[in-house]
Amino acid sequence: MKRAAPLMLAVALLILPFMFGCQMMSSDSIIVETPTVETPQDEMLSKSVRDRLLADKKVDLANVKIVSSSGTVYLSGTVKSLDARQQAIKLAWEVRGVQGVVNTLEVEK
Repeated sequence: MKRAAPLMLAVALLILPFMFGCQMMSSDSIIVETPTVETPQDEMLSKSVRDRLLADKKVDLANVKIVSSSGTVYLSGTVKSLDARQQAIKLAWEVRGVQGVVNTLEVEK
């Protein structure tokens, strides 16, 4: 009996995260509101990010749509691979003035 208790405790501790993890998961989609109007400063930031993405020769980022609002850059559209998606995010963060990046890029199937 002394050996069974620690074994049962160990099994319970291994199972609990799966039980609670499944209950916490949600199939709800997260909706991101993309700004529709840009100030002149936002337009300049969007142009800087766009220029940076188009200058990159590693991946094709021509289909990425860029909108900015108060230093936050919103990336949307489709890219050909996960690498392209990651590269777009990385390049956007490297532009001076970017304070945040919201990524809704989708990878083509």
